[in-house]
Amino acid sequence: MRAVIEGVQPVLAASDVTVAVRFYARLGFSLAFQDNAAEPKYAVVRRDAVELHIQWAGLDQWAHPVDRPAYRFFVNDVDAMYKEFVGSGSIGAQTNQGSPWAAPADTSWGTREFHLRDPGQNSLQFYRPL
Repeated sequence: MRAVIEGVQPVLAASDVTVAVRFYARLGFSLAFQDNAAEPKYAVVRRDAVELHIQWAGLDQWAHPVDRPAYRFFVNDVDAMYKEFVGSGSIGAQTNQGSPWAAPADTSWGTREFHLRDPGQNSLQFYRPL
């Protein structure tokens, strides 16, 4: 029998887990776990079939912007997701940081997508093939 990968649960770095959890709540994620209610260092948020883990990391533990990963979210409707995020106040100057994909656009590599950054400066990319 061949082993099968059934999912992935990325761990995103955050200098303030509480702020990150609030940000993801505005993106429609709900809190599934938090190690400490007053001062969390680790939390889990979920939306649909996606689970993200958020772990505290001091600013000295990464070299922004060089050491920031990108997370790609495959979505059924890029434009509707963008409108939802705009409506919740989740998208603004602090989240797009001048990205050419700050709003939904078609790419030369055959997708429609938009990008934003969370409070920990992790890149979040929402896309769908054309």
